[in-house]
Amino acid sequence: MTQDKALAILKSGRNVFLTGSAGTGKTYTLNKYIEYLKAHKIPVAVTASTGIAATHMNGMTIHAWSGIGIRDFITLSHLQNLKQKKFMRNKMDDVKVLIIDEISMLHKKQLDLVNEVLQYFKDNNLPFGGIQVVFSGDFFQLPPIGSEWETSREKFCFMSDAWVQASPKVCYLTEQHRQSNNSLNQLLNEIRNGEVGPDTYDLVNEKVQETMYSDVDRFPQLYTHNADVDRINEHKLKSLESLPKKFKASSRGNKTLIETLKNNMLASEEIHLKEGAEVMFVRNNFEKGYSNGTLGVVKEFTEDGFPLIETRTGDWIEATPEDWKIENEEGKTLAVVSQIPLRLAWAITIHKSQGMTLDEACIDLRKTFEKGQGYVALSRLKSMDGLTLLGVNDVAMQLDDLAFRANQRFLELSDNVDDEYEIEDLKLEFNPFIVKCGGSIKAEKSLTKTEKKEKGKKSTIIITKELLESGLSPKEIAKERDLVEATIYGHLNKIKEQFPDTDFSSVTCDEEIIQKVKKAVDSINFEDDIVRLKPIYDYLGEEISFENIRKALLLI
Repeated sequence: MTQDKALAILKSGRNVFLTGSAGTGKTYTLNKYIEYLKAHKIPVAVTASTGIAATHMNGMTIHAWSGIGIRDFITLSHLQNLKQKKFMRNKMDDVKVLIIDEISMLHKKQLDLVNEVLQYFKDNNLPFGGIQVVFSGDFFQLPPIGSEWETSREKFCFMSDAWVQASPKVCYLTEQHRQSNNSLNQLLNEIRNGEVGPDTYDLVNEKVQETMYSDVDRFPQLYTHNADVDRINEHKLKSLESLPKKFKASSRGNKTLIETLKNNMLASEEIHLKEGAEVMFVRNNFEKGYSNGTLGVVKEFTEDGFPLIETRTGDWIEATPEDWKIENEEGKTLAVVSQIPLRLAWAITIHKSQGMTLDEACIDLRKTFEKGQGYVALSRLKSMDGLTLLGVNDVAMQLDDLAFRANQRFLELSDNVDDEYEIEDLKLEFNPFIVKCGGSIKAEKSLTKTEKKEKGKKSTIIITKELLESGLSPKEIAKERDLVEATIYGHLNKIKEQFPDTDFSSVTCDEEIIQKVKKAVDSINFEDDIVRLKPIYDYLGEEISFENIRKALLLI
């Protein structure tokens, strides 16, 4: 099914299970629907099965939102206590759409409890109290945590009474947006279909490098166990000769929610960094030029004490603190934790890698202990070219048997739904659903993520351009905008590309450096004819700084 068809079914108000392989755009489609709901003033609760997934969606865990906590059952007394809380009554009265992301990791008992809570608060015995529910996820990802004796049938939430009663329309996305039609895509599809062929096994075995972790120079490294990750990161950090600098998170708000944030946000509560440390950004900030998964190296610390990161693409970014928040439905902040959005990235766990897209990684699947771990790790990558494999065991290529059979059924059900509905017919149901939810037919203007990204890029560059034209030097612009000079020079280089007639006379650079950089540019055969900093830096024997290269490029 295409994203457009799935989005139309969502807008029609039907209960939906949105699924598909890694990279097919489940989160993108969800975000498009959330933007639509908010534009039409329809109250929506955005939740996820884990705190890690919730921070990706700017939501909260379904456990916290519904009040079920970590319970396996709920009493009438507990429901009555919940109803005495005004904020619980208000949000339950208002909510018209409930979204649960990473549904695969939610235990069937807990989905039944969420159903029970909504029926109680809404005083309505319809599934989930009669509101629209949207489940999103892939049951080939990591499964729910349960008791050791529990079988998959006793854990997976699609086996729950609540799921059966809600009878969600299955929208199985099939268009691949992360991996192109390459050997990795073939491997992932063969794993999903339970038929990894001998040629694919040979391809996997060819990627195996039997070596110690300390000999590998491709990062990040993905491991199944926390102990391996911690050992590698500590070993690598200690091996750097530079002095360490500590960054400790600050927080305010509800103490319980603060602990929830700290336990689930991808940045550590306390992080130690040194010049030369391999790091990964763990938040999206398109205006500053990074996203969740952007890799780089700590080059130095700024005058304000924050790390200055050189990314793999040669950009320089100052990593200043970001806020992780939990908000209620009215947008009021209940808890916030501030920390620089970085983690050491020589190694991370496969569990922490969920939701990331990586250009390259070194993966160790020798200790795979749970079906699905291998699939999750490999599906983070865009192609086999970016993979270094330290080893693989038989479990790594396996998926849960029940999940496999369910997936086959989901494919069939999705095909039936695809054949049953046409987008033009579904459009006739959009407005009635908005009216039913008490929303506004006329939508408020809402930018897509891509538009926000482009708008952010444009606005920050134009601001720098206007300050330059007002007569300020790059150093003065950096001070005015509270950014590092390296970032401003990055802006100026982009300004030169977009506005070649701009006056850069306020930029000063030694003539000898200009000539050396000019010679390098003339001599290097740049890929796609795009001038990049790293090849120039390497060509000049690493003797001229990136900042001076940027300056010279402006004056050539």
